[in-house]
Amino acid sequence: MLIRSIFQDGVNHTVSSRRVITFLAFILCAIAFIADLFWSHTVSQFMYENMTYLVMAGLGFIVAEKFSTKKD
Repeated sequence: MLIRSIFQDGVNHTVSSRRVITFLAFILCAIAFIADLFWSHTVSQFMYENMTYLVMAGLGFIVAEKFSTKKD
Protein backbone atom coordinates (compact mmCIF):
# COMPACT_ATOMS: atom_id res chain seq x y z
CA MET A 1 0.00 0.00 0.00
CA LEU A 2 2.92 2.36 0.59
CA ILE A 3 3.99 2.19 -3.06
CA ARG A 4 0.45 2.86 -4.24
CA SER A 5 0.13 5.86 -1.93
CA ILE A 6 3.36 7.32 -3.32
CA PHE A 7 1.98 7.28 -6.85
CA GLN A 8 -1.46 8.70 -5.98
CA ASP A 9 -2.29 12.23 -7.03
CA GLY A 10 -3.60 14.79 -4.58
CA VAL A 11 -6.94 15.39 -6.27
CA ASN A 12 -8.91 12.15 -6.43
CA HIS A 13 -6.34 9.68 -5.03
CA THR A 14 -5.90 7.64 -8.20
CA VAL A 15 -2.56 6.44 -9.52
CA SER A 16 -0.99 9.27 -11.49
CA SER A 17 0.64 8.26 -14.75
CA ARG A 18 2.88 11.32 -14.50
CA ARG A 19 4.36 10.04 -11.25
CA VAL A 20 4.80 6.50 -12.57
CA ILE A 21 6.57 7.68 -15.73
CA THR A 22 8.82 10.02 -13.73
CA PHE A 23 9.75 7.22 -11.33
CA LEU A 24 10.51 4.80 -14.19
CA ALA A 25 12.66 7.42 -15.94
CA PHE A 26 14.55 7.99 -12.68
CA ILE A 27 15.13 4.24 -12.26
CA LEU A 28 16.43 3.96 -15.84
CA CYS A 29 18.81 6.90 -15.29
CA ALA A 30 20.07 5.32 -12.08
CA ILE A 31 20.64 1.98 -13.82
CA ALA A 32 22.51 3.70 -16.65
CA PHE A 33 24.68 5.59 -14.16
CA ILE A 34 25.52 2.46 -12.18
CA ALA A 35 26.24 0.46 -15.35
CA ASP A 36 28.60 3.17 -16.54
CA LEU A 37 30.27 3.47 -13.16
CA PHE A 38 30.90 -0.20 -12.38
CA TRP A 39 30.81 -2.10 -15.68
CA SER A 40 32.01 0.56 -18.15
CA HIS A 41 28.89 0.13 -20.25
CA THR A 42 28.52 3.50 -21.93
CA VAL A 43 25.13 5.03 -22.58
CA SER A 44 24.70 7.53 -25.37
CA GLN A 45 24.98 11.04 -23.95
CA PHE A 46 21.90 12.46 -25.68
CA MET A 47 19.77 9.55 -24.44
CA TYR A 48 20.92 10.05 -20.84
CA GLU A 49 20.39 13.82 -21.03
CA ASN A 50 16.89 13.42 -22.45
CA MET A 51 15.93 10.96 -19.72
CA THR A 52 17.31 13.40 -17.15
CA TYR A 53 15.20 16.21 -18.65
CA LEU A 54 12.16 13.94 -18.49
CA VAL A 55 12.78 13.30 -14.78
CA MET A 56 13.28 17.01 -14.06
CA ALA A 57 10.14 18.01 -15.94
CA GLY A 58 8.10 15.28 -14.25
CA LEU A 59 9.27 16.35 -10.80
CA GLY A 60 8.49 19.97 -11.68
CA PHE A 61 4.94 19.07 -12.71
CA ILE A 62 4.44 17.01 -9.55
CA VAL A 63 5.59 19.93 -7.38
CA ALA A 64 3.34 22.33 -9.32
CA GLU A 65 0.46 19.91 -8.75
CA LYS A 66 1.00 20.17 -4.99
CA PHE A 67 0.77 23.98 -4.98
CA SER A 68 -2.14 24.31 -7.42
CA THR A 69 -5.65 24.98 -6.23
CA LYS A 70 -7.92 21.99 -5.91
CA LYS A 71 -11.41 22.12 -7.41
CA ASP A 72 -14.13 20.16 -5.65
